[in-house]
Order: sequence, then C-alpha cells, then structure tokens
Amino acid sequence: MDSATGKPEPVRGRRIDESVPLGPHTPWSGAYRPGGPERRRDRVRLRSARSGALPGTRDPAAAREQIDHVMTCCCDGPTIDLACGSGRLADRLMRQGIAVLSVDLSSKSVAATRSRGVPALHRDLFDRLPATGRWAYALLADGVVGFGGDPARVLRRTRDLLAPDGIAVVEFAPAGTDSIGIEHVGDLAAVADLRVITTVVVAEHGIAWLTR
Repeated sequence: MDSATGKPEPVRGRRIDESVPLGPHTPWSGAYRPGGPERRRDRVRLRSARSGALPGTRDPAAAREQIDHVMTCCCDGPTIDLACGSGRLADRLMRQGIAVLSVDLSSKSVAATRSRGVPALHRDLFDRLPATGRWAYALLADGVVGFGGDPARVLRRTRDLLAPDGIAVVEFAPAGTDSIGIEHVGDLAAVADLRVITTVVVAEHGIAWLTR
C-alpha cells in the first residue's frame, strides 16, 4: 500500500509460479474500497458519463484507444482482466499504480502479457483463480462476454470473482453485428444476479458497469 495515496502498490513484472498455491497473501488479496460502495458507484456514473462524451472517430486505432480508456477509467482498485489477449488493458492499469492480474487460456496471449511486465495466469476464466470473491473490478473486453456462446455463464463467473461491492466492466459489440450488443445487458445482468450501474456507447461499442 502506498502511504501517500492510500492505493495498492503496482505489481512490477511478477511472473506467477503456478506450482505454488495462491493463498490469501498475494498482491491482489486486499480490496480497495474508497468511501464505500455507494461512492464507488457514483464515481463510476460520473467518470463514465464524461468518457462517453468523447468525439467519434473513423480511425480504428483511435477508436480502440477510446474504448480502452473508457474500459479502465473507473478502475481504482485491484482488477482482474479476464481473457486478457495482449494484456493492453492490464498494462494500462498497472502503469497507473493499480494492482492487476491477467488471465487467458492462450499461451501466446499470456506470453505477450508477461512481456509487458504484467502478471498473467495461463488458465481458463472458469478455472480456480486467486482472490475469488475479493476483486474490486473485473474486465471483460473484446467480446469476452460471449465466450463459449453463453454470456450468462460468463457473467455469473465474473460475479463470483467480485467483492460484494465489486464492479464488472463489460464491452459489447456494435449494434447490427452477429455478436452480443448492449441492448441485451439488462436481461443478461438479471440472469447473472447483477445490477446495471450505467452504460455508454463509445466508437459504436457498448460498455456497461455491473455490480452485485
């Protein structure tokens, strides 16, 4: 814990030894709850509203940067990045001093994430994961919510990983595609026993903040 800011110290380039049981004494074992759950939800609404006002862009790289900014703009405590891909979101958060852990089933993705100096586990998101039930935030980006064709199961698993006042940040596909759009968030959240805090659309992608 940083004595000056009161936030968790960043985890610098840690490679996780998966042969060692991951108990409660890890960099992710705490839960950062500044001001309590209601203040956290208010902060999410405020920051997401500001981020949702970003100007549109036709440049794919700029659009992805806008989406990534909004996906991470509210994360101010220990965060787990599920099916992390290249680890770009976790890297972004770690550079801000946020304790973060990435998880992916692809060995190439895990290697790419670790090459950034970000801790990563080579596991399915449904496998045993450290600090279950204690994460302040969980990220589901790049269509991960539709993993295995069962978004309700993915969201229920995400709920299990969160602390009682934790928040899932979920990216949905643009409208008019074959993938899951933001218009389904209410029904999916209800099935997973989650509540929608707020939603925005950035570069045609819907982003939702869900809590237990």
